[in-house]
Amino acid sequence: MILAAETNESLAQLSDLLVYSSMAVYTLAFFAHIAEWVFGSRSKVGRTAAALTQQQPGAAAAAAPAVQVRTAAGGTAVLDKPQVVTRSAAGARDVPDGPGAAGGTVQGDLYGRIAVSLTALAFLIEAAGVITRALSVQRAPWGNMYEFSTTFSTVAVGAYLGFLVAKKNVRWIGLPLVTTVLLDLGMAVTWLKTPSDQLVPALDSYWLWIHVSTAIFCGAVFYLGAVATLLYLFRDSYENKLATGGDPGSFARSVLERLPAAASLDKFAYRVNAAVFPLWTFTIIAGAIWAGDAWGRYWGWDAKEVWSFITWVGYAAYLHARATAGWKGRKAAYIALIAFACFLFNYYGVNIFVSSKHSYAGV
Repeated sequence: MILAAETNESLAQLSDLLVYSSMAVYTLAFFAHIAEWVFGSRSKVGRTAAALTQQQPGAAAAAAPAVQVRTAAGGTAVLDKPQVVTRSAAGARDVPDGPGAAGGTVQGDLYGRIAVSLTALAFLIEAAGVITRALSVQRAPWGNMYEFSTTFSTVAVGAYLGFLVAKKNVRWIGLPLVTTVLLDLGMAVTWLKTPSDQLVPALDSYWLWIHVSTAIFCGAVFYLGAVATLLYLFRDSYENKLATGGDPGSFARSVLERLPAAASLDKFAYRVNAAVFPLWTFTIIAGAIWAGDAWGRYWGWDAKEVWSFITWVGYAAYLHARATAGWKGRKAAYIALIAFACFLFNYYGVNIFVSSKHSYAGV
């Protein structure tokens, strides 16, 4: 018994060491992401060329129809008038995606690859810390806000790396993601740190693995969607200013012209939110089933239950707005950000400031 306790304590200390080590590597990744943006901004010619060649061959052909040459009577070469391609929607802008944070430069791309490599290394170290924490307490590693925070940031980075592995153009998320992860882990180790301990009887259930794991995954993907939505608003304003003859500042040009087009950011945010919304619905249902087993009722208007439902309503309203012609674009984006703000309050606000049955131990 004593040996087991000492082993668990050693694993807990190792977990803390791994989390702090991951923070150090995330910090290096943060500076590498900064370097990618800084060095990538030094070649406007490279950025412009990359933006012009970003379109796929098919898209380029559609944007600039080929001119047909035919031979008329007498052997005279005649150029046919190219077919005019109209836009599919009124007010749509045919804007290519930007070249990314690297700006289409070799040096910027080098720093970007270093940043992604460091982010992947930090992810592995943090994931090892989460697993070690689970081994030290012999349960799921999300019994309090400290454990939830470390797991959440791990899953968020894992989702980002998963998109990169799938060859999705999401490297522009790297800098805001690493910044947020550092803030999240800083809060976790400073204010949310709780010694490893066993769960209260009501939480000691297999539903902990099902309900909380899906909630963490949903939150991580909702976060990526929120970042894309926020950047969409900035990029859309930038494109509107250019379209109306405005002259954005040099900083706005340096940053915003390298992002994907507003339409691409909007599409990415919609797809990830729509994809994870059914899983968030399942999360609420699983929580109700667990509440029925633990407390003898499926719904009791507990603060956590209420705000989980409010978050669900927010994202449902967003998806409904996207299906309504008059609520696409910026209006729907505002709803998505409000829904994510509800998720954040459900996590931090309810757990810290509101007394409920879902309050985490020691916080």
